[in-house]
Amino acid sequence: MKKLRTTDFREMKEQGEKIAVITAYDATIAAIVDAAGVDVVLVGDSLGNVVQGLEDTLSVTLDEMIYHTKIVSRGVDRAHLCSDMPFLSYQKSPEDGVESAGRLLKEGRAESVKLEVNDAYVDTVYRIQKAGIPVVAHIGLCPQSVHVMGGYKVQGSLPGEREMLLDLAKSCEQAGAFMVVIESVLSEVARDVTESLGIPTVGIGSGGDCDGQVLVVNDMIGLTPEPLPKFVKKYAKVAKTISDSTKKYVKEVKKGTFPSQEQSYG
Repeated sequence: MKKLRTTDFREMKEQGEKIAVITAYDATIAAIVDAAGVDVVLVGDSLGNVVQGLEDTLSVTLDEMIYHTKIVSRGVDRAHLCSDMPFLSYQKSPEDGVESAGRLLKEGRAESVKLEVNDAYVDTVYRIQKAGIPVVAHIGLCPQSVHVMGGYKVQGSLPGEREMLLDLAKSCEQAGAFMVVIESVLSEVARDVTESLGIPTVGIGSGGDCDGQVLVVNDMIGLTPEPLPKFVKKYAKVAKTISDSTKKYVKEVKKGTFPSQEQSYG
């Protein structure tokens, strides 16, 4: 089975093949989604929300991202492995960004890094990729800037936002990014950005015209409690399955019917 490389994704865009991206935070889930055929496994700083139980991603540390990336890497065979750069791992200086990205590759075994970008961090994209580290640029709604943005709001509707996003995406491409994630942007604006770039775009809450899509695995499998964002489609009800199974287990333990002879030695 061919291992996917960064150059494969531009070819997929050129051939009209959509790119499927999903998050993972541990080796077990990573192995399942990799075997299921996803193209990119993203170790997202969303682990702050869905693993650590935090309200946002701002408290996630670089060491935590390295740890989760390392364990996810043990379950990934075919898919490309990308890791998020957490808050304050690159914002202070491009030099900090290069060092943090390097640690994610050296210690975490990531194959690329993703960072949330505005015009202040385009040079950081350039510096990181010049250090030999592939970069995914994240534009639109940037959860690490949630307080500046005034909450989790759809982007692209205000005067000048379309042009700003187009310019930013193009700048990221010119800086060496091999992919752009577009989050919570009006569909028509995301389409315009996608059509303007030679590199692929991956949307989350940005319509169907992006070159690919990404979802948080816990949301996609129905593990995250309601309410979920509008853009999430639940493909399973894993939380209910876990709850029902646990209730049956507790009942059988209380009754003394588990373990039975079948689950016992001797």
